[in-house]
Amino acid sequence: MSTIAIVGAGPQLGRAIGRRFAAEGFDVALIARTRETLESVARDVAENGTRVGVFPADVTDRPALYAALAAAEDRLGPIDVLEYSPASTPADLVRAPIVRAAELTVDAVLAQLDLYLLGGVAAVRHVLPGMLRRGAGTVLVTSGAGSGPLIVPHVANIQVATAGLRNWILNLHADLAGTGVHAVHVAIAAYIGEGGPASQPDAIADAYWRLHSERAEAEVVIHDLPEEYLERGLAEKFRTE
Repeated sequence: MSTIAIVGAGPQLGRAIGRRFAAEGFDVALIARTRETLESVARDVAENGTRVGVFPADVTDRPALYAALAAAEDRLGPIDVLEYSPASTPADLVRAPIVRAAELTVDAVLAQLDLYLLGGVAAVRHVLPGMLRRGAGTVLVTSGAGSGPLIVPHVANIQVATAGLRNWILNLHADLAGTGVHAVHVAIAAYIGEGGPASQPDAIADAYWRLHSERAEAEVVIHDLPEEYLERGLAEKFRTE
């Protein structure tokens, strides 16, 4: 039996990814800050008898994150797929408000780096040695498309952090060539569940399964935007006045 660990497992994308991989026979480990949210997602994912574990942890608390991943391995076995998709909560944005590009400060960047880049490095570093020993594994890292494919200047501090995460994963993809371990960055240029068919959680989860099973691409941009926006590197619907 294979296991996927979903770090940042929420009620939309995390739930859909869990259900999609469970349908393929995976056990599912759910990691996020709030136990109540995780337990709600777990009930849904476990409907068809899938083994699901709930492991609360804050990715900015590195010992807690390591402990959650270790507990998931103890209960469900080695982690074969890691999906990392943290998201800022209202509490995060009080602590580290969104800052425009022209107003960027060091402090505004540091908190977002802690959440996105450093949390991602920690999670991947925990599972990667085991994947390399086994010669198999998939690392799926998610961010908004402002990490690189699109320009979103009104949330610059988040984009600086996610751009670092994206750059690292693309380099990791290249560095892992020939090892049997596949790393891929998923850039989401959509309000999940609020746009067209491509933005629906189940459709996005199908893309994650394809990325894991086909093991070809280093990056995918998921969007419901006109192609000319992507070509220009500017998504008008993501801009503010």
